[in-house]
Amino acid sequence: MLLNHKLTNMTKYIFVTGGVTSSLGKGIISASLAKLLQARGYRVTIQKFDPYINIDPGTLNPYEHGECFVTEDGAETDLDLGHYERFLNTPTSQANNITTGRIYQNVINKERLGEYLGKTVQVVPHITDEIKRNMRILGESGQFDIVITELGGTVGDIESLPFIEAVRQFKWEVGPNNALVIHLTLIPYLAAAGELKTKPTQHSVKALLEYGIQPDILVCRTERPINADIRKKIALFCNVNVNAVIESIDASTIYDVPLLMMKEQLDKTVLTKLKLAHKAEPDMESWKDFLGRLKNPTAEVKIGLIGKYVELPDAYKSIIESFVHAGAKNECKVKVEYIHSEGLYPDNAQEKLGHLHGVLVAPGFGSRGIEGKIDAIKYVRENEVPFFGICLGMQCAVIEFGRNVIGLDQANTTEIDENTPYPVINMMEEQKSITSKGGTMRLGAYPCDVKKGTKAFAAYGKPHITERHRHRYEFNSAYLKDYENAGMIASGINPDSKLVEIIELKNHPFFVGGQFHPELKSTVANPHPLFVKFVAAAMEYAKRKNK
Repeated sequence: MLLNHKLTNMTKYIFVTGGVTSSLGKGIISASLAKLLQARGYRVTIQKFDPYINIDPGTLNPYEHGECFVTEDGAETDLDLGHYERFLNTPTSQANNITTGRIYQNVINKERLGEYLGKTVQVVPHITDEIKRNMRILGESGQFDIVITELGGTVGDIESLPFIEAVRQFKWEVGPNNALVIHLTLIPYLAAAGELKTKPTQHSVKALLEYGIQPDILVCRTERPINADIRKKIALFCNVNVNAVIESIDASTIYDVPLLMMKEQLDKTVLTKLKLAHKAEPDMESWKDFLGRLKNPTAEVKIGLIGKYVELPDAYKSIIESFVHAGAKNECKVKVEYIHSEGLYPDNAQEKLGHLHGVLVAPGFGSRGIEGKIDAIKYVRENEVPFFGICLGMQCAVIEFGRNVIGLDQANTTEIDENTPYPVINMMEEQKSITSKGGTMRLGAYPCDVKKGTKAFAAYGKPHITERHRHRYEFNSAYLKDYENAGMIASGINPDSKLVEIIELKNHPFFVGGQFHPELKSTVANPHPLFVKFVAAAMEYAKRKNK
């Protein structure tokens, strides 16, 4: 049965699949295409379908899946949604990330309610219908002209098959010119043979054809340029037009990719196939300006990122990209040095941190490495090195200050020591009765009032902000007067719950901690103000240090 064509004439759908190998960059290609279409005046959004059975990545170890990105409405999502927001400068939501787990959960819930009227519940049609329903949600909202859907995993994976079948059905249902498939594949270079090889791409497309899908466009990841002969060969054996074979050559930064795709005319090819007006050429001037500042810095700083997942940089992806944005804003190259908190002690703090111009203590959970974070904070506080603490990083700053300045020797968070005599960080009241782990933290955007005359106010330039959260523990306000009398002030307070959101030191060049996650809101167009000020403070410190 065809869908209502009044709907499909309004909204066009693009599906991005991957072949040959994982980690080719489907998220970056999706975000880059979306950016180009947005720059032409189209309203675009991107959603991610992940094939794992977890309901969301919220309970996954960062070593498993990188960071967990949190949306404004409190969804715990795949890190690719961070790329979508950073490129498009528009927020995503719960509807932008769907997993196999959520699909099956919804179907099973419907079955328990009797909605299938006693029928045998099967992958086809019930699971695929639920997948298609989720594919349509954003399109049916009326907010978007084009919905790009990135399918996680690689074609041929068992867990991806229901999504591939749903795409096949969806393309048939919405009719021609309303949906297309972009297949991202790999053209490896064999040094021994001295040539690029197209066979993996041919086999990948063959696998898609076996599932009933003919890709409309091939985006070919490659280390070396693809010449006209190779493009013709790929087009011939993969049943696509030559102009639909798009080169995606390795780039020095992910932010080059939109311009590379524009040069390859990916956006034009998409618009032609979807029978959409080309409108004006993409307005990418501000993007080019950002790249110019990123690639031509006038200064350089070294900032230590202290965490316990530093072996996998994707665990801190949004923080790293926030430094890119803030660095470009300051025309400064930020060299991030990963430092494992488990290897930090009072007697090696000078050796590990003495050469840095700033230190960021990263978020996290659990006791592993927390004392190293506290030791690092003591060093930067006493030596007036710019400091930025995020979530647990802010809490560690509170613990360190309580122990070493106020004199609360055994100050701690009850997350680590339930019996501490000085619970300066304590579990939020509404969290105490919760036993389920998934989706139960304080999640999403909450308001914050910022005190005038503080470093936080100097950064934001306004008294009322919102920031995204992901935590269970908070500053214990019973100790607030003791802290403020000793020089640590609460410069940001939630107007409703009165929770302390931002702490800072009065007599320090830059010592700021946020209970929230500012990195989740930093974009190319709007670098986060706290990161911008932190990088600026590191630049000032570097100047003083080099005198």
